[in-house]
Amino acid sequence: MSVSVHLGDNKYGKAEVRVVRVVRDTARHEITDLNVTSQLRGAALESSYLSGDNSKVVATDTQKNVVHAFAKEYGITSPEEFLLLLGDHFTGEFDWITGGLWQAELYEWERIVVDGAGHDHSFVRKGRATRLATVQKTGGATHVTAGLKDLTVLKSTGSEFHGFPRDRYTTLVETDDRILATSVTARWRYLPEAVAAGIDFDGAYDAIGAAMLSAFATTHSLALQQSLYEMGRAAIEACDGVAEIRFAMPNKHHFLSDLSPFGLKNPNEVFHAADRPYGLIEGTVVRDGVTPAPEAWTDVPSSV
Repeated sequence: MSVSVHLGDNKYGKAEVRVVRVVRDTARHEITDLNVTSQLRGAALESSYLSGDNSKVVATDTQKNVVHAFAKEYGITSPEEFLLLLGDHFTGEFDWITGGLWQAELYEWERIVVDGAGHDHSFVRKGRATRLATVQKTGGATHVTAGLKDLTVLKSTGSEFHGFPRDRYTTLVETDDRILATSVTARWRYLPEAVAAGIDFDGAYDAIGAAMLSAFATTHSLALQQSLYEMGRAAIEACDGVAEIRFAMPNKHHFLSDLSPFGLKNPNEVFHAADRPYGLIEGTVVRDGVTPAPEAWTDVPSSV
């Protein structure tokens, strides 16, 4: 029996192209370290899937080469601006490429301190979080999203969790003083007019990150959901160019250790940090009055 099928949504490209750009204009070097993924879309590409016709396939190796060549020709000012260059190149150079998805992770380095000063050409990896950037070209529009992942935060008090429904399967004890910890993945969408006006992506990233950390620290949290919302609100208030921000925040549970078998009291001092299972809290905070753009998020990971 024959079965009728058709080709659905598709894209292809080169994933995780590591490119390290060293600026050597002076004896004091600057370094930028990106992990870039380039994927292309277009109706003309269907023949490669359906019949193996590669006449419209821009080789993934070519996409890799463009990443490295552009790092030399244009430099890397911010990951967002670099991805915009890549997107414009592929959709402009090949008229059958009508869109695509370009993503980058930025690995940050800081200077090693020697005798109280940062060394000119020696660096150590910063460990706070990994910066994310995405450019989406679809339907003739360009969307820029940015974000971060692996931002691990903890507050040792100022967090409660109680008032939840109970049934015969509920064993969790209510608390008015607990450790709250999470590893934040956040992605925000820039307003198209902000991108067109030449928004300072680096400055926006720094301001948004600082606002989220401040909100996490200062919010007396009754639930991780509440912390998520306040962090999103603070991020949007910190940057006029942000339309919305999406979060994925696993609850890094810390359970109070029972030390009574050893004749010891434990007034919220010793905890067991459990890595799984964990609560996973996700949510989006949206600036009122902005035009929705669901296509900006097509194939963009929601959590890591």
